[in-house]
Amino acid sequence: MELIDEIEAFKYENSELKKFKEKIVVDETITLNINDNLTRNFSISPDSLKEFAVGYMLGEGLINSYENVIDIEINNNILNTEINLEDFDIRKELLVGSDCFGGWRTKIDIIDEVESDFIIEPEELIKNINTLREKAFTWKQTGGTHIAGLVNCEKNEFIAIEDVSRHVAVDKIIGAAAIKNLDFSNSYIIYSGRMPADMLIKIARVGIPLIASNAAPTLSGYTVADKANITMIGFLREDRFNVYTHPHRIML
Repeated sequence: MELIDEIEAFKYENSELKKFKEKIVVDETITLNINDNLTRNFSISPDSLKEFAVGYMLGEGLINSYENVIDIEINNNILNTEINLEDFDIRKELLVGSDCFGGWRTKIDIIDEVESDFIIEPEELIKNINTLREKAFTWKQTGGTHIAGLVNCEKNEFIAIEDVSRHVAVDKIIGAAAIKNLDFSNSYIIYSGRMPADMLIKIARVGIPLIASNAAPTLSGYTVADKANITMIGFLREDRFNVYTHPHRIML
C-alpha cells in the first residue's frame, strides 16, 4: 500500500508563486471492529494494520497478550477482530481513540506499576535516537509522519514504524513486538513526539519500563510515568537528555 503520493502545489518565493510537485503523506480512515461489539474509527497511515489492531487492544487493556487474539481479518480499510473476552469486559466509557486524550483520569486509577529490572547506558539511548531518525524514510520525503521505535535488548531487535499519528505509531510497534513474542519488560520505546498521559498509559499496560523522546513531556504524562514506575526521558539529543522519573534505570 502506498504511503506517499504526489500533488501539485504553489510555492511563494521572491514575490512569486511558482507551481511545483510535492510528495505528501497518505492518511486514511480505518475502522476497527472488535467482536461485533465495539467499533472505532482512526485516521492513520494505511500500513501495518494487523500490528495496529494488536497494539491498540493491548494498550486499551482488552487483551493481555497476542494469544488472546482469535482472528484478525483485513478487508480494505476495515479490521474485523475476534478476541477472547473470557477474562475481559468491554466498557466503552473506558476506551479512547488512539489519537485522543479524553478518559485518562479514569484509567490512571487502575494502572499497575511496571515491574522490571531493566537498566540502560546513556550512550545506547543517544545512538538509537540517531538510528530512529535514519529509519524515518517517509518523514524525510514528506515531513508528515511521526516515528516510533521499540528496542528489545534481549533479542537485539529494533522495530521502527512511522505513522501520521504518534499514538498509532506506538500502537503499531507494540503490536509488532507482541506478534514476535518479545519481552516488554526488557524493552524500551524511543520516538519522536510529546509524551502525554494516554501514551504513558499504553506502555504501562504492556509493562514497558522506559520511554525516551526528542520532544517534551507533559504534566499528565509525567504523572502517569511517576505512578507507573516508568522512566521518562525527554529532549534526547546528540550528547544529553533529561530524566523526569525513575532515574535508577540509567546506568552510569
